[in-house]
Order: sequence, then structure tokens, then C-alpha cells
Amino acid sequence: MHEATVQTHLLRDAVILLGFALGFVILFRRLGLGATLGYLLAGAVVGPSVLGLVGGAAEKIDVAELGITFLLFIVGLELNPARLWRMKREIFGLGLLQVASCGLLLAGFTWVVTKNDLAAAIALGLPLGLSSTAQVLPLLQSSGRLRTPFGERAFAILLFQDLSIIPLITIVTLMSRNPADANAPPGWLLALYTVGAIAGLIALGRFAIRPLFRLIGNLGEREMFVVAALFTIIAAAALMELLGLSTALGAFVAGVMLADSPYRHELEADVEPFRSILLGLFFLSVGMLLDLGAIAKEPLFVLGMAAALIAVKTAVIAGIGLAFRMSWRSALGLGILLSQGGEFGFVLFSQAQGAQLIDAETTSLFSAIVTLSMVTTPFLMKATRKLREAPVERQEKREEPQNDGANALIVGYGRFGQTVAQMLIASEVPVTLIDTDVEMIDVAGEFGAKVYFGDGTRVDLLRQAGAEEAELILFCIDGDQLTPDIIEGVHEAFPKAALYARAFDRRSVIKLKDSPVRYVVREVLESAVRMARMALEEIGVGGEQIDRSEAMYRGRDRERLHRQFETGDLKTAREKIITQDERR
Repeated sequence: MHEATVQTHLLRDAVILLGFALGFVILFRRLGLGATLGYLLAGAVVGPSVLGLVGGAAEKIDVAELGITFLLFIVGLELNPARLWRMKREIFGLGLLQVASCGLLLAGFTWVVTKNDLAAAIALGLPLGLSSTAQVLPLLQSSGRLRTPFGERAFAILLFQDLSIIPLITIVTLMSRNPADANAPPGWLLALYTVGAIAGLIALGRFAIRPLFRLIGNLGEREMFVVAALFTIIAAAALMELLGLSTALGAFVAGVMLADSPYRHELEADVEPFRSILLGLFFLSVGMLLDLGAIAKEPLFVLGMAAALIAVKTAVIAGIGLAFRMSWRSALGLGILLSQGGEFGFVLFSQAQGAQLIDAETTSLFSAIVTLSMVTTPFLMKATRKLREAPVERQEKREEPQNDGANALIVGYGRFGQTVAQMLIASEVPVTLIDTDVEMIDVAGEFGAKVYFGDGTRVDLLRQAGAEEAELILFCIDGDQLTPDIIEGVHEAFPKAALYARAFDRRSVIKLKDSPVRYVVREVLESAVRMARMALEEIGVGGEQIDRSEAMYRGRDRERLHRQFETGDLKTAREKIITQDERR
């Protein structure tokens, strides 16, 4: 009976949490304020401070923190060595300066204003230097600026901030006053554990995890790929926890070791739904833990600290941007965009509370400060638009490479896709290659081609591969795999991209006739026409006769295909086929 009651409570809590989350997130999305704030407010409303509909936030956040672990895994997957090298100056220059200067200044400001001791001020101030990746990246994507020089600088800072969570957790741990941590290994031993664990994870990745994904890819079992991805993340996190280290560090290293593998986009697409759900639950739990009574006692402190946080970060980041030779308008825009606190602040405040550096009331106050600062960002961006945006666009147009051309995703890297890819690359069009054939991917790698593993007919995988910014999506898949529903789904998800499709035969062409594909290419038509021309030349047929023959064939074939479109019957217009009997 007790078990049945517990199960009933769990189901009731789930319905309430998901229902409120759905309502608030939809509302906040419509208002342009982002999903994160919707989750936080939903948690606060259903929590003990308002309606008191759901309890047990502390237990829920233990599970929900897996969302942060999954987020760090995806961050690790983004750290492709080539991309790191290209952006090294922005990531390790701009990012390091931002985290260090904002964190130290805000720690000093907190020390003076709150009159806490230095350790507590550091534990509170350093997290305030971080911004919200979950809020800023969607803002950049929706404005179409993610791939611009401005967007890349913002992304570089966010990436370094995500990397810095590991050393910041370590700093909080080293300052811990919790007696339970007194018997923890000394710092130098923890450092050795960390190095050993990272080396072990890298070795496992090379000699066990990659072969495992290759085996699963050959089997073609997508469900097993999802299971293997979840196993990799959780096993890496569990290993770190066993050693007394950060679970997020384990997931991050697991992501890095797979960042340069052909399975990166497939992994991102498979893990993303779990990350989104768990991260949403994390923000719900944070909202439930907010002590609104404590906040109501000191509203001026919360408002003043939020204003100070935004002002300090805007000024410091704008100054760093100017030092990196950005125009003052671009630098101001970057400062405002990254002026809020971030989701990792909640994690670090919780760590600091567990380490007995701050109390629960202080955690609620500073969580409210971060939340309030996040609310202001969309409004500040809109309010300053005229001041910063138009001149920034002109500057960015001057800074963009002149010969980049259109971004293109090529799905299928067989004999057809290889030719298409090489033609585009020869015209300096950047391409992303996707295929499911593991053996072909390995062979392509031997010839210097980077092909990612994944089902390119899936919208979520295409999104991970950059389809929202792509101008071309070319389906070069073998066989008769494309359907109108697939093409329609891709077109709806990525309306800016022109879609091209390779068709197996005329049946495939007819099947795709009402789909939003820009052009369908029959895979052997042109090569067959070319072979016929060469054969006719070989036996001495004149050029004019060959041209007439080709024109006759193409005209009759085109008319036959048009009539087949109308009827849907392959046998329609059979008389248009040029046969031996007809020519006698």
C-alpha cells in the first residue's frame, strides 16, 4: 500500500511539474524571454514558497544535476581540435580575461557589500562572472548572428566559461568547511587523481568506446547507439565520483575524446533530448528551492546586486572587447549580451552551501539575483538595439570572409556524394559530410575526408550539424530512401536551405514530385547520356546527329515524366519510349 501511495505521489508530482513547465515555457518563449526563465518561475510557483503543490526539491535536484553533466558532455563534443585551434585566441584570451576579471571584481564587490568572510565572497563572486549559455546561444541563433565574427567571440567566451566550471568547483571544494570533507585527499593527490582519471578516460575512449560505437554503427541499431551514449556519459561521471572528483569533469572529458570522431553529430542528436529534459528539471528544482520569503525581506538588496552584476559585467566585457580591437558598439553589444548570471551559478551556490561556506538563505538570495539578471537580458538587448545593431552589422560585413560561399550539408558520401562534395569544396564552399556507412567513413578518413556518422534524414541530427545556418542541403543517398514526408519535415525545420535530392530512378522522381525539393537528379541519367554520345562518336556518327538524338531522347523523356506526374502511373506514355521497332 505504501509503495502504491509513493507511486501515486510521483505521478501526481510529474503531472503538476510538467504541466506548469509546459505552460510557463510556452508563455516565456512567446514573450522572447527564453525557456530557462519559464522553468525557474514554474518551479517557484509550484514550490513551497507559493502554491506548495510539489515538495522534495532537494531530492529532485540530485537527479536533475545530471542535466548539467549532460550539458558538459555536449560542450566537450564541441571541442573539435581544429575548431579549438582556429579560435584559440578568442577562447583562451578573451574567455580567460572575462572569467578572471569579472569573477574577481564581483568577488571583491560581494565581500565589501555583504560583509561575508573572504571564502564566502569568493564562492559567491566567482560564479557571478559566468553567463547563461542556455539563454545566449538561442538569442544568437534566432538573430542569425551565431556564425558572424561577433557571434564567434560570444561563443568563445561562453565556451571558456563552460570549461571554467571544473576549476571553480575545485576551488569551492578546497575552501570547504564541511567536516565530511576534512578527510578528503590533499589537493596534490586530487590533482594526481584528476590527471590519472583523464588519461584513463582518453585511453578507454580510443581503445574501447570508439570501437564500441563502430560496432553499433555497423549493426544499424539506433536504440543501442542511444544506450551506448548514455552509458559513456554516466560511466565517465561515475568514475570521477568514485575518485572524489567532479562528475561534470568526467562527462566533459568523455565528450572531448569523442569530439573528433565520426559519431559526434549522432551523439549530440541522441543526447540532446535527455539533456533538455534533465536541464529543465534542474531549473524547476532551483525554482522550487528559492526562498521567496527571504527574498521578500531584502528586495532592495536583490535588485541592487542584480543591477550591480549587470553593470560590472557589461563594463568589463565591453572593455575587453575594445582591447581585442572590436568597435565600441560591438563591444557594448557583447557586454550587454553576456551581462547576466548563468545556470552554472546555481550549481556553484549549491556546492558552496554543501561546503558550509554560505547558508540556505544566502543561496536563495544570490539565486534570485542571477534569475533577475537573466530576465533583463532580452529587454536590454531590445532597448539598446538602435544604439548598437545597425553599425555592428556594417562592421561585420567588412569582417566576413569574401569567398566563404554557402554552407552545405551533404547527406550520403558514396560515389555520388563524393563527386558533389569535391565540386563544392573546389568552389570554396564549406561542407559537412554525413553518412551511416562506418566502413566507408573509415576509408574516407584515410583519404583525408572528414565524414560524420549519423542518419541525415533526421531533423534533430541535421540541426546538430548546422542545418539552421546552411544554405544547401543535398541528399546524395543510395537507393530509394527519401520520402515526401522526410523532405517536407526538413523544409519546415530549415526553410532557408535549398534542398536537392538524388533519385534512384523515375519512380523516386515521381514519388518526390509534390515535395518542396528544389531539384531532383536521377543518379545515372547524365552519365548514361554521356556514354551514349561517346559510343556514337566512336562509330563515326556526326556531331549534329548526336545532338538531335540527345534532344529527341530528353524531350520525349521529359514529356513522359510530366504525364506520369499527372497520373502517378509508370505505364503512362509508354509510346514515348524510343524502341527498336519504332525506328524500323
